[in-house]
Amino acid sequence: MYQWFKALWGKGISQYPTSDHMKKFLIVGLGNIGEEYAQTRHNIGFKVLDALSATAEFTYETVKLGDVGSFKIKGRNVLCLKPSTYMNRSGKAIKYWMEKEKIALENVLVITDDINLPFGTLRLKTKGSHGGHNGLKDIQDTLGTINYNRLRIGVGSEFGKGKQVDYVLGEWSEEEGAQLKERLHK
Repeated sequence: MYQWFKALWGKGISQYPTSDHMKKFLIVGLGNIGEEYAQTRHNIGFKVLDALSATAEFTYETVKLGDVGSFKIKGRNVLCLKPSTYMNRSGKAIKYWMEKEKIALENVLVITDDINLPFGTLRLKTKGSHGGHNGLKDIQDTLGTINYNRLRIGVGSEFGKGKQVDYVLGEWSEEEGAQLKERLHK
């Protein structure tokens, strides 16, 4: 996953940013706190940030409204946030850290699960609706806009009618877990 971010930020930009607002970025991995949620589909954002920290060699510190870590890439400071507000209240943590660190909205990337995408599919969007995702809805309500970057990661939709919540709060199958681990550590 680190290589993916490195490639993304390496395209069409100089190695050293020229303006202050281009020097700081915030990557937010959505998920729910607590061991009971650690292996669930809804926590894919936390999983991605954990893989990123292992590859970029940084650690997280529990601070106000979440676990925060940082690293540098191509002259840019990247702050990584795993909100401790639970999924459906993530907007508060994002807004707090954007304001505290003076990070422009265009430099925020939210990583989340998406049941409308096949397992493992990535979709990067710069704006859009919340698509029924309560975490994204809270972010949009709190920030007052639908114009923010998000990386949606497909978790599939192998559930029956009315079982969506059980599915996203369910743990990965053994096969999915193995594929996810392989994909995250590329």
